[in-house]
Amino acid sequence: MKNLRGPALFLAQFASDEAPFNSLESIAAWAASIGYQGIQMPSWDKRLFDLERAAEDLDYCQQILATLAQHQLTLTELSTHLQGQLVAVHPAYDEMFDGFAPESQRGNPAKRQQWAVNQLLLAAKASKNLGLSAHATFSGALLWPYMYPWPQRPQGLVDTGFAELAKRWLPILDAFDEAGVDLCYEIHPGEDLHDGVTFERFLQEVNMHPRCNILYDPSHFVLQQLDYLAFIDRYHSRIKMFHVKDAEFNPTAQQGVYGGYQSWTERAGRFRSLGDGQVDFGSVFSKLAQYDFSGWAVVEWECCLKHPEAGAIEGVAFVEQHIIEVTDKAFDDFADSAIDQAANMRILGLSGEHHE
Repeated sequence: MKNLRGPALFLAQFASDEAPFNSLESIAAWAASIGYQGIQMPSWDKRLFDLERAAEDLDYCQQILATLAQHQLTLTELSTHLQGQLVAVHPAYDEMFDGFAPESQRGNPAKRQQWAVNQLLLAAKASKNLGLSAHATFSGALLWPYMYPWPQRPQGLVDTGFAELAKRWLPILDAFDEAGVDLCYEIHPGEDLHDGVTFERFLQEVNMHPRCNILYDPSHFVLQQLDYLAFIDRYHSRIKMFHVKDAEFNPTAQQGVYGGYQSWTERAGRFRSLGDGQVDFGSVFSKLAQYDFSGWAVVEWECCLKHPEAGAIEGVAFVEQHIIEVTDKAFDDFADSAIDQAANMRILGLSGEHHE
């Protein structure tokens, strides 16, 4: 059995123009000072990381790793959540998602998508150059506006949408395969890959691609009222990354899963800091240990109530308390006896029988 590693911290929600969150050196020092052992890197934030340079410059990659090593930190994975979102965008979301791309790519969906695909290809090279084995992203979405089946969806619409999504991602998956890196889609509302059914459908469309894998985050399943523990049982062989994030779902007479267009603080389902929500992390960590998950437990802070720095500090102890040091012994080894085939035959009442 393998030990899960951690705690690590996803830096996306912490990077800012204010110290200590405005450079890799200072944010690494801060993360290490509160007890983190690894960081997950948002690849779009030039204050911390230059993706284009990392894809081409091995010396730069060594500088990144050395900067982290000075603080006893490991780089766990890169993330292209924002770029992955732009691989597939329904026109209804063009203006809202334009902000995810550089100004030079905005207002031109085809040009923006080409840029996003190139970003993923660069991420495959950068991940290889940095010695990483997994990468985090979003799938994007062509079908999300039609998630609820009213008005009735035209026959073949969903088939066409998944075929096109697979067409866009297959060359990227092949690039990650060439780099020896697993591409892990965060299963997330707003993406065409938002639950087990949609992941399986996509997996079929990409011919069961070995690099098509999952970033598991139970908080998104609480908000969908999906069985997040059974999800691990079913998909553990494809789960290669783990975000430790909490959530709660408290339906009322006024609202449920859809949230009534309320703000995050007023929704029935909302993200919470670790330990403040409803996720059964004891069972989550147990199941990941059971299935030999050896990746990182990466804290992703998202909470509509608690300050991010408080959430980050509390997250260290929370993860440390939940990581299971797996055993190399059976609890009943004390009662073990050596193999004795003759005794086994006698116990089964077979010692006097003739066997071919």
